[in-house]
Amino acid sequence: MSRSAHPAGPRHADVLTEGHYTAPPADLNALDPKVWAHTVSRDEDGVVTVGGRDVTALAEEFGTPAYIVDEADFRARARAWRTAFGQDADVFYAGKAFLSRAVVRWLHEEGLNLDVCSGGELTTALSAGMPAERIAFHGNNKSTAEIEQAVSEGVGRIVLDSFQEIVRVAHVAQSLGKRQRVQIRVTVGVEAHTHEFIATAHEDQKFGIPLAGGQAAEAARRALQLDGLELIGIHSHIGSQIFDTSGFEVAAHRVIGLLKQIRDEHGVELPEIDLGGGLGIAYTSEDDPREPHEIAKALHEIVAQGCEAAKLRTPRISVEPGRAIVGPTAFTLYEVGTIKPLDGLRTYVSVDGGMSDNIRTALYDAEYSVALVSRTSTAEPMLVRVVGKHCESGDIVVRDAFLPADLAPGDLIAVPATGAYCRSMASNYNHALRPPVVAVRDGEARVIVRRETEEDLLRLDVG
Repeated sequence: MSRSAHPAGPRHADVLTEGHYTAPPADLNALDPKVWAHTVSRDEDGVVTVGGRDVTALAEEFGTPAYIVDEADFRARARAWRTAFGQDADVFYAGKAFLSRAVVRWLHEEGLNLDVCSGGELTTALSAGMPAERIAFHGNNKSTAEIEQAVSEGVGRIVLDSFQEIVRVAHVAQSLGKRQRVQIRVTVGVEAHTHEFIATAHEDQKFGIPLAGGQAAEAARRALQLDGLELIGIHSHIGSQIFDTSGFEVAAHRVIGLLKQIRDEHGVELPEIDLGGGLGIAYTSEDDPREPHEIAKALHEIVAQGCEAAKLRTPRISVEPGRAIVGPTAFTLYEVGTIKPLDGLRTYVSVDGGMSDNIRTALYDAEYSVALVSRTSTAEPMLVRVVGKHCESGDIVVRDAFLPADLAPGDLIAVPATGAYCRSMASNYNHALRPPVVAVRDGEARVIVRRETEEDLLRLDVG
């Protein structure tokens, strides 16, 4: 179904074509473990619980909307990635997915490194005790102040994204009397999305330095000549929500080709290769992500075989899962406000949040699941569109799903797999107050990021 721009907003009042959506699930009360956090289940009264706390009690204590994070699940997923890749590789959690001081402490305790892309993320990481040497700094346009902060604090690596940045970081490092460890981010002509990759000219993007035309080789040439830099490796990132390693295989072979070229020209074998992140999660039951141990095994084999063919020592691998760790660990809890049936189309279910707490559906056409969580129901399924309370026709949380036909105002519904990017990209559109992030574990719940207040909004409004 094609969707075109509408003067009143993207995807304005579009109507589903027959067969666009899947049939309703056999049991609307079931919670697919692929989609929900590990400790989520229903109690004997049919109320959904997480970490030993039921959602009605969480809503009463913390209000709605709220992001509810299963701390045990987060830690288990972080541990699974660390274990899968072993001591001969590094796992950097991509902080852009969601970052708070509590999350930084969890990562530190579970043995993961951290990848940041702004001064704010770096400050948050350092304030929570993450050792600077376990931090990588990304970004396509780091300010001089951010570079100075990173170099001064002793971050473990800065990922260089342009020719200008090579000189900028070298200058800052020299002025501070330091030699900064760096990687060069290259675009390898591979863009991966879900189950497909297209090995064509995808250098047309803002990130990285293209392999094409020898630009990446020239970047390495310049970095190796500057006293303020220690070039330790090459970085590649090929996309997001990826469900297989085919694209990684093509990308790795091209990066290895660059390593060989650097070795042949400069007599230097760079010791590291970072294959980025972008590994997918299950937003719906149709998604089928791979387990960390499967990904680790495939990537280790791909790099080892490529280096053997190129007669290179196998470099230390790094990966950067963010969504794959935090995404499945959280759900957003909403209260139903109004229910509006449209004969022959669908029923609009309005909740007390919307695009201010989850912009991804409006921005990316992202698909989500949804469930009635404050009770069970034996009513017939009805096709719904879950929408927010904002003054925007594109304010859609879940585009198409099924909920029980007896859904009523005051019911609690939850959208799973919202741990990644939802809070990070949240806004104050219509002066909405950004929801709290509540961590639940072993029957205890605590706020790790508090709900905004109207006083917060006015404090910034100095006019």
